[in-house]
Amino acid sequence: MKNFSLICSVLLLLVSCKDKPNEQTKEVAEVKTYSIEQFMGNENASANGFSPDKSKVLVTSNRSGIYNMYNVSAEGGEFMPITQSDSASVYGISYFPDDDRILFRMDGDGDEIFKIFVKDSNGIKRLTPEKNVRALFQGWAKDGNSFFYNSNERSPQTMDVYEMDIETFKPKLILKNEDNMDFGGISADKNYMLLSKSINTNDSDLYLLNLKTNKKIKINESLSNNSPQDFSPDGESFYYTTDDNSEFSYLMKYNIGNGTKEKVLEKDWDINAFYFTHNGKYQVLFSNEDAKTKMYVTEVATGKELNFPEIDGQAINAASFSKDETMALLTVGSSQLPTNTYSYNIASGKYNKLTDVLNEEINPDDLVEATVVRFKSFDGLEIPAIYYQPKQANVDNKAPALVWVHGGPGGQSRQGFSSLIQYLVNHGYAILAVNNRGSSGYGKSFYQMDDQNHGDKDLKDCIAGKDWLASQDNIDKDKIGIIGGSYGGYMTMAALTYAPEEFEVGVNIFGVTNWIRTLNSIPPWWESFKDALYTEMGNPNTADSVRLKEISPLFHTENVTKPLMVLQGAQDPRVLKIESDEIVEGVKKNGVPVEYVVFEDEGHGFVKKENEIEAYGKILKFLDQYLKGEEQTKMDSGSKESIKGK
Repeated sequence: MKNFSLICSVLLLLVSCKDKPNEQTKEVAEVKTYSIEQFMGNENASANGFSPDKSKVLVTSNRSGIYNMYNVSAEGGEFMPITQSDSASVYGISYFPDDDRILFRMDGDGDEIFKIFVKDSNGIKRLTPEKNVRALFQGWAKDGNSFFYNSNERSPQTMDVYEMDIETFKPKLILKNEDNMDFGGISADKNYMLLSKSINTNDSDLYLLNLKTNKKIKINESLSNNSPQDFSPDGESFYYTTDDNSEFSYLMKYNIGNGTKEKVLEKDWDINAFYFTHNGKYQVLFSNEDAKTKMYVTEVATGKELNFPEIDGQAINAASFSKDETMALLTVGSSQLPTNTYSYNIASGKYNKLTDVLNEEINPDDLVEATVVRFKSFDGLEIPAIYYQPKQANVDNKAPALVWVHGGPGGQSRQGFSSLIQYLVNHGYAILAVNNRGSSGYGKSFYQMDDQNHGDKDLKDCIAGKDWLASQDNIDKDKIGIIGGSYGGYMTMAALTYAPEEFEVGVNIFGVTNWIRTLNSIPPWWESFKDALYTEMGNPNTADSVRLKEISPLFHTENVTKPLMVLQGAQDPRVLKIESDEIVEGVKKNGVPVEYVVFEDEGHGFVKKENEIEAYGKILKFLDQYLKGEEQTKMDSGSKESIKGK
């Protein structure tokens, strides 16, 4: 996939679908403003599945300040701690299929070198090697007696496939991945494995491997994006998505016995996931519809769609089912409200709220619902974007604004809740999350438009977004900045170096600034994707290095004239700390205000609450000083400060 360096979920931009922004008005809404501590008091909590008897649910939550695991009754109630780590974050995987043991993973402060652990009545045991070996869980066997995982234990560059028995915990190597392919699933009888191979960041080949004969069959016949999805319950076929001869990915079925294929479903948007529940009673499909995830659940025997209740007027954007398919865990949220989890009894229709993640000190009426907008870029291309307008803004009380750029390349600003976005908007900043050309979700042609063109047309799309903001009656056209993380951080630096007068400030959150070094220092476990990445960006070991140097802001820091803030995690394996060190050093030589914030215990994305509080609080202070201006630090007569604890 193209999104090799997507920023963490906290920074992903997410929205609800409307046709146009709020009508301009002279009325000033009365909005209580909240502190960064209050916004970071929102909890991030996700369910990792039912216990075998469905009496409780495994939850991963950051309520302690970092991620830990908890139990909660399937009927709701108090969280019971399972782990109490105060340093490294703990991420739940699931209960074991037939007992209350728990599988989970940890890495080293964001270094992404994950290890797999088991928690049982005797304590915690590490199941994968300790030193410099990355392991990723890939699913339970259908019989529940083992699980599959990837590991580069044998070679740093090769993510082999292993099976681990859950009684002996002895790993069995089942695929020496010499061709550096990506694992796509194993049939219930363990006779077949699905694999994919990236050709470039847009296209990938799909293979069916017979594990008994070791014979491998290529499924696709032309250059296209092919992604394995799931085997059929009877094991006689499998499903995959492809965009062969289409702008959008659609669902296909491949019959293993005779090699025939049939189209199952297509939409005017990408179908990006499909699977069967454990016993095959339901099939679940997800599509990406104008930056919003839509879920469709169908009863296989009848073809009837399973209709879930509307909960609190919000969309249900995901469901995971119990092993016996009688219960589901529903995730419910919006751009205005953070995601909560509900348990749902399919037969009775009864549901119970398991999480309540919005800080009780925050009134949801003070938060902003996003809208989808579109504008024309420099060449007439229509660019989609997500717009957050402060409730305090009006024609007489114009708001400063930010163009927000997502991670990637190839990411997408999508629907959902972001505490950071809401914090900035709550304090008076309009935000336009631009899905510039090269973003996913809008068709194959749009997705490919920035290949070997980064820092040029994609940047011009962001500038066009700034111009759209400047044309809004409620926006102060002289106070527009740019912000983003990872690829979005690169775009921030590209804007300040290649179009230095367009934006008033820039906030670079662990952004790439030297493509030559970044492409030469990608983690070894990305070997399967390296050639594809080089196809999009260019090969730093060839003549492409000339162009890569030209588009790397580090070599053009003398052009920066506007205030800059840089944030970085020292353990980041994707964008090395030296990237941010050097860009800060270079820009400081211009006498430009530069603020640099480094966290020694974070990686590519900040996950510890104390660090989020420091990072995002400093972003607001920086913007208040250099974009909003000290004389307008408090935006409006319609705002009033809240006091923490009230």
